[in-house]
Amino acid sequence: MKKSASKAGNGGAKSSEDDHNSKLQKLFTDELKDIYWAEKALVKAIPKMIKKATSEELIQALESHLAETEEHVNRVEEVFAELGLEPRTKKCEAMEGLIAEAESVMKDAEDGVMLDAGIIASAQKVEHYEIASYGTLRTFAQTLGLKGAVELLEQTLTEEKAADEKLTEVAESSINMQAANEE
Repeated sequence: MKKSASKAGNGGAKSSEDDHNSKLQKLFTDELKDIYWAEKALVKAIPKMIKKATSEELIQALESHLAETEEHVNRVEEVFAELGLEPRTKKCEAMEGLIAEAESVMKDAEDGVMLDAGIIASAQKVEHYEIASYGTLRTFAQTLGLKGAVELLEQTLTEEKAADEKLTEVAESSINMQAANEE
């Protein structure tokens, strides 16, 4: 039976390719719903970090990233529009865990530089998750030939990498050394 199926020629291969793309499209959409939930959750979580932070440089970095995160929500909505879909969320268990961990760090850390170091560590974990997510989404979009989505996702990926670099800069320029010298 396999031989006759393979004799079907390109038609059989095309159908298999369509099925594969359909499954990849579903995975892409599910991952998009996941990051949409994550970004919306971060719009609520980042202000809590800003309120607890004490370093002016960290506060500015977080405020800047909050504005970007609000734009990321809009950009994900644009990707949904490119797909002809209404934006929908799917609970992101990973981001929920990262936010819960950040809240725990903010609750347990002493105020001041130690708290700032903890906020940076938590925020960088979030950034690394987002970098992985947007990199994967961009690759899926490329494979699926979704050029508009690729551009939107690439823009967000670039911003997430820059936010991570800024947090590293804040940590290395002063916060970590000050935290190391605390008694």
